[in-house]
Amino acid sequence: MILEEVSVPTDFWHGQLSQLAGTCEATAQTTGDPMGAITRIAWCDATFNPWVGCLRVSTACDRCYAAALSWRYGWRDGKRRDLWDVRADRKRTSSAYWRGPLRWNQRAQAEGTRRRVFCASMADVFDNKVPTSWRVDLWSLIRSTPALDWFLLTKRPQNIREMLPTDWGEGWPNVWLGTTTENQEEANRRIPHLVAIPAAVRFLSVEPMLEPVDVAPWLVLPSDEGRTPISWIIVGGESGGGARPMHPDWVRGLRDQVHAAGAKLFMKQIGSNHALWPSVTGKGEDPAQWPADLRVQDFPQ
Repeated sequence: MILEEVSVPTDFWHGQLSQLAGTCEATAQTTGDPMGAITRIAWCDATFNPWVGCLRVSTACDRCYAAALSWRYGWRDGKRRDLWDVRADRKRTSSAYWRGPLRWNQRAQAEGTRRRVFCASMADVFDNKVPTSWRVDLWSLIRSTPALDWFLLTKRPQNIREMLPTDWGEGWPNVWLGTTTENQEEANRRIPHLVAIPAAVRFLSVEPMLEPVDVAPWLVLPSDEGRTPISWIIVGGESGGGARPMHPDWVRGLRDQVHAAGAKLFMKQIGSNHALWPSVTGKGEDPAQWPADLRVQDFPQ
């Protein structure tokens, strides 16, 4: 299997495909901010993609924005296969791009702040088609950037344990581990794998929310199990053409579970289907358009 580094000109990453880089060096040059901070993902400051490509594994992937971008822009592996083709290899991003988080970390340390980085918005860190050496390099980068909080969100939590660094211990303080739970079936299947792994913070992404989801059993776990409960839940509706609706009462039910357990909720967006949200436009990312009781965007301490 041939796996190669994506070595591309600056305008590829930071021009028409700024979604891939998540932060923009062009913006940094004009604003003086190395973080760039142009990602539209409300719960992070930047995204970083160590490689690109993935495989659809559940219904949450049905309208994958990353796969759509790959098809739209003609991203291919070494055998000219679309990066979301079931046979495709993953492609590693360039060495210059990998140096970005080091600059962000340096700036954050100088300012005495922290930055939130969503890692692999166009991939999955725990994808078993990724070469082990690439993941070792990623862990090294994360280890070298203690002022960055790295959010690792996966649909493959069953793979986490075997892919952690040898010095993981009880979890690295700057790594948050999360999994996607778009429906009850995936919540029941994925959450037990996640809560079995020690981590500084564990979180769920209930996006796209496709039905009512009960996560209460995993928000407060018996102390004798020795596991850290889920402390943060992101929720959002599906975006794009043909988006499936998210009912306001599903969100309220989830909110009530989270608050009852003392956890934190982050409402990200309503999604592109506005049938049940008449005041919403676009992807429903503006909290001012939401019902007042759902304008919640909290982080754990």
